[in-house]
Amino acid sequence: MMPATILVADDDRAIRTVLSQALGRHGHEVKATGSAAQLWQWVQAGYGDLVITDVVMPDQNGLELIPSIKKARPGLRIVVMSAQNTLLTAVKATERGAFEYLPKPFDLREVINIVERALSAPQVSPSAAGSSQNPTDAEGEEEQLPLIGRSPAMQEIYRVLARLMGTDLTVTVYGESGTGKELVARALHDYGKRRAGAFVALNMAAIPRELIESELFGHEKGAFTGANQRYAGRFEQASGGTLFLDEIGDMPLEAQTRLLRVLQEGEYTTVGGRTPIKADVRIIAATHRDLRQLVRDGLFREDLFYRLNVVPLRLPPLRERAEDIPELARHFFARCESEELSLKTLDADAMSYLKSYRWPGNVRELENLIRRLTALYSQEVIDLAILQSELGDAPAEKAEPAQAPVAGDSLGGAVERHLRDYFEAHGESLPASGLYDRVLREVERPLIELSLAATKGNQLRAAKLLGLNRNTLRKKIRDLEIDVVRGLK
Repeated sequence: MMPATILVADDDRAIRTVLSQALGRHGHEVKATGSAAQLWQWVQAGYGDLVITDVVMPDQNGLELIPSIKKARPGLRIVVMSAQNTLLTAVKATERGAFEYLPKPFDLREVINIVERALSAPQVSPSAAGSSQNPTDAEGEEEQLPLIGRSPAMQEIYRVLARLMGTDLTVTVYGESGTGKELVARALHDYGKRRAGAFVALNMAAIPRELIESELFGHEKGAFTGANQRYAGRFEQASGGTLFLDEIGDMPLEAQTRLLRVLQEGEYTTVGGRTPIKADVRIIAATHRDLRQLVRDGLFREDLFYRLNVVPLRLPPLRERAEDIPELARHFFARCESEELSLKTLDADAMSYLKSYRWPGNVRELENLIRRLTALYSQEVIDLAILQSELGDAPAEKAEPAQAPVAGDSLGGAVERHLRDYFEAHGESLPASGLYDRVLREVERPLIELSLAATKGNQLRAAKLLGLNRNTLRKKIRDLEIDVVRGLK
């Protein structure tokens, strides 16, 4: 890397000195200032091969200066520093054309690495330089940020998200239950190029197997019994926007095949339809499971995995970013206050206890705890004794499965839980019409298949077992496309 002239702008004299010394040891000439106006004069005069600027300056916000610099000198690389360390700061820096976002405090080795990459990266054309076509209206948005935390683990998440905002790349978010996977998906949508479109979420674990195709791709009137009108599936609902497929690891193999075909061809047809429809959506998937292991076990298609795993993004569990817990707790307490609940705070011992707790339920568990403390306790200051009574003296090491089986549960109880999850997955909207027949069809198929298996494929005995007329059973076998093999075990 050839020596270069680097312009450093920061209100903190100590940071200017440290950067000047570190960059100088690598042979670079450094011109440092605490004024945005002075930085702009140098840029206009043609000085500098690279700019490193802080966001907060005494005379102007460093982010506001970036578009002017990019317009005057499109090829000049800009690295943005900030102690604010929020997702929005990273997004704004990237949107306005910054080469890299550098959260404070930073490692000098990382600074040198970024400088080397910036100086050696190929120049972009003037038409390609500059800010996003849809810049974020950032005023007053800091308090509504979807993601909270300034830990190093979250800083890396913010930097990756900022780079993805201006793209349509498919992203798969990995993380334990409660880490905020849907919040990441919403952030990619709300601050991305498709923000004007709809954000549509579908929990694959909550949709019965027989209903998945209709939910994803919709159906035509008369496509099956009970389809009394046309239904627009999630792909159609999300057209021009983002389709979030939560718990993608629970998607049945037959539905995986159909989804893969859509991702490959970029179009789909409704159930019962013939006219192809363009799939104009950005796909964001999420799972708490190891998709690679599912591929090895034959439970997830390898080709679909690579289609979805274009950008894998791992969300850290809360125990790996304990330094974010105080900020998260304050955020949830403030949210409770906005809902007309009394404001609470935590004393020092209580906060230390929260930071040492293992959080098997992650951020969701913390939020629920804060809500419980706010609602159930009259004390304005929550102490250690209260927390220990709520969480116990020995924090759990491992979370329980998301959907543990219920001992002694009846068939009706299991079906009720499944259908409740199905309705909750639709939020405030309703499932497609014809639900009664579709649910009965889903129950009917395994019932007949297992009855045939028990009678070794003897339809007469299976009909008697089921209490059906033999001709009725034959019709159902034909309608449900069930393969019957005599003598099977």
